[in-house]
Amino acid sequence: MAIGKKIPGLVVGARGLLGRELMKVLPSRDEVTGVDREDCDILDPGRIEAVLDSVHPVWVVNAAAYTDVDGCEKNRELAQAVNVTGPGNLARACHRRGIYLVQLSTDFVFDGHRNSPYREDDRPHPLSVYGRTKLEGEKAVLREMKDALVVRTSWLFGSGGRNFPDTILKKAASADKISVVADQVGSPTAALDLAEGIRNLIGKKAVGIVHVTNRGSCSWFDYALFVVREAGLTTRVIPVKSSEFPRPAARPAYSVLDHRRYEEITGRTMRPWQEAVREFLSSK
Repeated sequence: MAIGKKIPGLVVGARGLLGRELMKVLPSRDEVTGVDREDCDILDPGRIEAVLDSVHPVWVVNAAAYTDVDGCEKNRELAQAVNVTGPGNLARACHRRGIYLVQLSTDFVFDGHRNSPYREDDRPHPLSVYGRTKLEGEKAVLREMKDALVVRTSWLFGSGGRNFPDTILKKAASADKISVVADQVGSPTAALDLAEGIRNLIGKKAVGIVHVTNRGSCSWFDYALFVVREAGLTTRVIPVKSSEFPRPAARPAYSVLDHRRYEEITGRTMRPWQEAVREFLSSK
């Protein structure tokens, strides 16, 4: 590869939370085109092929997904289409053209019945339609092309979309106390950091499954308490059980992902989630 040569890439789902950050960090090295559903509906194989043949990307990142966890329980056919059929369509078209594909997935492929970080080769067992369809999406991609990359992440936050810190700040600003579940543990992950992690993995042409999250873990209660304190608010944060806030979709009690494989591949370490959240809050 010639030094300084621009490599054409394609981000599918470029207007989403992660897609926006990918479009910021990837052009520093590559010539990137961003498309969304209006430009490239991944449920339409013909449209996918037309876009690929127009852009001629060397790599594609699929950041398009149906990520409403509770919504997936109510709209199972849509979840199956967007999270399974769509990625399969994209992988098939990329494979025929020799294009490197990065597919995004989630910590929700695990059931959370443990208390140590999940490695990439641990057996998945999703509890929800969302988790099941994302797992099936992984399999659909890797079935079509063995040299694709699947990146699992968790508890994503960032600008330009719904996110936990903003939700907590809004509630805390208008109440003396808020209740937050304390029996679900995971790793908050900045969309910006995930985008940079994906950039690093593309640079190494990583294949298979790789976990990418910010370092450390916490409960949603710990997370909320950190956000409230960092914002200088005096709102009381009260820990409660998930059973007190029943939701349509079951969540894993523990979904921390082990990211040693990412570090081994890239030679880089993800920053702590507290640092990422603090930077996000300071930018508001």
